[in-house]
Amino acid sequence: MTQENGHKPTIAMLGTGRMGAPMARNLLAASFPVRAWNRTFEKAAALGPAGAEATTTPSAATQAADVLITMLSDGQSTEQAMLGDHGALASLAPGAIWIQMGTIGIAWTARLQSLAGEHGCAFVDAPVSGSDGPAREAKLVILAAGDEGLRPRVQPIFDAVGRRTLWLGAPGNGSALKLVLNAWLAATVEAAAECVALTEELGLQPSLFTDALADLPIGSPYGVIKAKAMIAREFEPGFALRHALKDVVLALDAVAGHELELPLLELINERWSDAVQQGHGDQDLSAAVSTLR
Repeated sequence: MTQENGHKPTIAMLGTGRMGAPMARNLLAASFPVRAWNRTFEKAAALGPAGAEATTTPSAATQAADVLITMLSDGQSTEQAMLGDHGALASLAPGAIWIQMGTIGIAWTARLQSLAGEHGCAFVDAPVSGSDGPAREAKLVILAAGDEGLRPRVQPIFDAVGRRTLWLGAPGNGSALKLVLNAWLAATVEAAAECVALTEELGLQPSLFTDALADLPIGSPYGVIKAKAMIAREFEPGFALRHALKDVVLALDAVAGHELELPLLELINERWSDAVQQGHGDQDLSAAVSTLR
């Protein structure tokens, strides 16, 4: 993706936290100019040595930007960053591309797509699958949905931050698949938590469970990693429990009013809500094991 003068387009990156910061670093490493904003300015400023220009407002980040990437925690935070005198849309030029990469759910995606249309911006719904480790290694999977004509213009950006891009059709499909994938993730983690607790309660060495699971087709690398973290009670966040809970709620909200029951997600919502209330929200989601005793 290059402009007529041969230079790569300037990217405004709103949200430089656990996921956004390594993504911004990978964009800089791929020679994209990056202007960064975060609600905590220090997190944006930390990208300065890598070559980013840190800004104090979203509108300063999008001034003369060709592409806007939002990687914020939820739909409300994303909308707030877009609106008002200092919001991103105040200076984002009509015709620019807005790539929405946070996990915000289907309803918020539709709302923000409409907002982009009102401003004359192209909109790509492109949440990512992967935690901070894959983000650092540029190995995210991009769940992209948008106008097919935008694909050649945004693919080089996705290639800089991810190992694979799945193109899924109309905007909203990316966010829908992300909810499905994170529902599977939540179910895997909850199953691992209960099986670790069961192993311990039955008087077995917990490592017997993970060793056996790792060598069986019923296991998964992710499930084994999380089970080992639970056994060691090491909850340094890769994906914070409160964010995982938010995604469970988004999945349940997406089917509210439909003739579909999701009893496992309902139970996880209840259990993980209790875990967050008990102070585990900023720990890794593997801390779900802590509330079983």
